Amino acid sequence: MRIKLLSIALFTIIGLFSICGCAPQNTGTPATQPAVKPPPVVQYPNIDRESKIPSSQAKITPETDLLPPILHSDEYEQPVPMPYPINTAGAEDSGFMMPDGNTFYVWFTPDPQVPPEKQVIDDVTGIYVSKKINGQWQKPERVWLQDPDKLSLDGCEFVQNNKIWFCTAREGYTGLHWGTADYVSGKWQNWKVADFNPDYEVGELHITADGKELYFHSPRAGGKGGYDIWVSKKENGEWLPPQSVAIVNSPETDGWPSLTQDGSELWFTRTYLGSPAIFRSKKINNEWQEPELIVSQFAGESSVDNEGNIYFTHHFYKDGVMLEADIYVIRKK
Repeated sequence: MRIKLLSIALFTIIGLFSICGCAPQNTGTPATQPAVKPPPVVQYPNIDRESKIPSSQAKITPETDLLPPILHSDEYEQPVPMPYPINTAGAEDSGFMMPDGNTFYVWFTPDPQVPPEKQVIDDVTGIYVSKKINGQWQKPERVWLQDPDKLSLDGCEFVQNNKIWFCTAREGYTGLHWGTADYVSGKWQNWKVADFNPDYEVGELHITADGKELYFHSPRAGGKGGYDIWVSKKENGEWLPPQSVAIVNSPETDGWPSLTQDGSELWFTRTYLGSPAIFRSKKINNEWQEPELIVSQFAGESSVDNEGNIYFTHHFYKDGVMLEADIYVIRKK
């Protein structure tokens, strides 16, 4: 069971807002120019995300984890959870590490059992960002990508330089869409719905550092089954029809791609022995190679920094029920 936006059922958020304009009556007296009003102050909810975590929800640790992640490579140290305040007793998912390893984006919801139609109104579910200062991760701050008086549920974040791509279910739109925003003057602005060609059926994505290739997963026809990984190349500002990355695809679900900055490694999630696992394919002579298993047992959605450290989501299960999710890391030796 996934708790990310791309894995929940699509739903419609209907706006209930209306605009009323009233014209002044003609009194027969000369009109005067109305006073210029300053722009309204934008005030977003200021709620501690941890305050919405149910008091009955105990923090799961590696010592109490019934199904811990399993490492299959001697290139890395054993998986460990990222420290507080990145991880909490709530559900952290869909993490994205910037290449320098000092800025981390993560999706959070306080209770993974709550349906999305309630998450959208809890004032805390959404994308957060934390920065590492003097070796310590700071308290994550909410990334707002919608006006405070409008509903939206955003996730699946991918950040490159000063631009963010995110999937969004929001007021005025039916279903799930892709959006973008720009980081200007210390905050994300100019957000807009920016869908790809609907025929491509773009799922979670990664764009290469040079901006020339778009990797994504999709259930579109022509794959091997479930989700498959596809690549689209940009030409004259347009994304060309995607091609299957055939060697990394299988009859199982293959998706959630992530690439190193130099484009030499493709990381992705595949269903393995009944749960998500992380695989890696290396590019040799400009060709992707047969993928190898790196981490299994409820390990998925990887992100890599310039040091080769891998960050991924680990879901905690008991009796087939997902209780929580944390972000883990395997460090390159």
